[in-house]
Amino acid sequence: MQADKPVSSVLRRPVSRRALLRRSALGFGALGLMGVMAEDNNLFAAPAVTNPLDAREPHFAPKAKSVIFLFMHGGVSHIDSFAPKPRLDADHGKPLPFKKSLQFADRHVGGLMKSPFPFKRCGQSGIPVSSLFPHVGGVVDELCVIRSMVGDGVDHGAAMLQLHTGTFSFTRPSMGSWVMQGLGTENRNLPGFITIKPTLWHGGEKNWSSSFLPGAYQGTPIGNSFMDVKDIEAEPIAYLAHERLTSEQQRYELDMLRKVNHLHQQERREDPHLEARIQALELAFRMQAEAPEALDVERESEAVRKLYGLDHPLTRDFGWQCLLARRFVERGVRFVQCTHSGMEEKWDHHSELAKLHYASAREIDKPMAGLIRDLKSRGLLEETLVVWGGEFGRTPFAEADGRDHNPYGYSIWMAGGGVKPGFIYGATDDFGYHAVEDRMHIHDLHATILHLLGLDHTRLTYHYGGRDFRLTDVAGNVAHKLIA
Repeated sequence: MQADKPVSSVLRRPVSRRALLRRSALGFGALGLMGVMAEDNNLFAAPAVTNPLDAREPHFAPKAKSVIFLFMHGGVSHIDSFAPKPRLDADHGKPLPFKKSLQFADRHVGGLMKSPFPFKRCGQSGIPVSSLFPHVGGVVDELCVIRSMVGDGVDHGAAMLQLHTGTFSFTRPSMGSWVMQGLGTENRNLPGFITIKPTLWHGGEKNWSSSFLPGAYQGTPIGNSFMDVKDIEAEPIAYLAHERLTSEQQRYELDMLRKVNHLHQQERREDPHLEARIQALELAFRMQAEAPEALDVERESEAVRKLYGLDHPLTRDFGWQCLLARRFVERGVRFVQCTHSGMEEKWDHHSELAKLHYASAREIDKPMAGLIRDLKSRGLLEETLVVWGGEFGRTPFAEADGRDHNPYGYSIWMAGGGVKPGFIYGATDDFGYHAVEDRMHIHDLHATILHLLGLDHTRLTYHYGGRDFRLTDVAGNVAHKLIA
């Protein structure tokens, strides 16, 4: 302590007994540890004093600025939607001519099952689309259909976690959180990662969690899959405003709370949970200025609302989600997810596939096509990557009059954001069971999405628990063939 300074100016706040012990007695062990591990400077580097939401430059010139992920909970049948298989038509009802891989419902396997839906070549590209999606068929020239997806999970929980986080073995940051880690956000008044009506099961919030990444990168849910749109619209952000305080009073209160929290944080050596809480309070305050307007779809013209199907009860729910997604990305939100789900999985049809797949498709076909058309008309499709798909596909053999889970070869599609339009990538075998050409594992999909955003998936890492982590773990290859 310097003699020329009063004690009060040095000890600005009391030191507790616990803090004194931690700073003195326990410090001798830390000195020894630093001596042993002095060569690893990263272990003792001071944390960067930057706002985690600040926009950052990508690793290289990006094709896309934002992502809209249209998630189909339950697993759409690829051989009934975007990957016709004439061999199934010819061999319908025959015994399986191949060895089955691990199945979810192994005891109820029937013979080969043809698609109950006719296919038609659509657009100038001539990409086949089944009768499930007549509206999407009208925009097929904007789509890049990937027919060779591969995952590792045969049950919904594992497959969903892998799709969203890259692994089903551990809790890891979600894809949207990694995008935030790499790019930050362009609008500080809205969350950078939003998930609209997410499902609360099969992993629940783990599918949009930031895990060990900064808490500011976690997804912000708007409602959940059990809620009706009218209930969400009634009070979408009621919890943000304070009934008795003006905006200036709230700002003063928040600033004082931040000072106290930061003093507490200094004692706890950069507690990530406390920092997440501080960021959440800040964001909640700033959202009061912009979120109500962004969520108000009634500001859109009648023609736009009809384009998304908001004028019909069958398409209103998913149409509302898709329209919100467009409104968010045009306001600088990096990653928006829309989820087609409900009280149960919308696409998990182990029986009555012809009836139930048709019913589910009617709810999303017009809204998805409307989203593609609307983004293109506004000049947003070039910089927005739209990704559509479920956690897996369905089997080419019957389970009663439905299909079982199939992660070994299935289809998704992408549009805009730098992918080749009117293009088919990869293929499954003659029966649609296994991917055999240009196989795209989920790690490859994640690597490709990050690449389109200008991020090298091998460089987008975060040091935690003694090692560097990334979305693609130790795998992942960019599918350069499908990039325009």
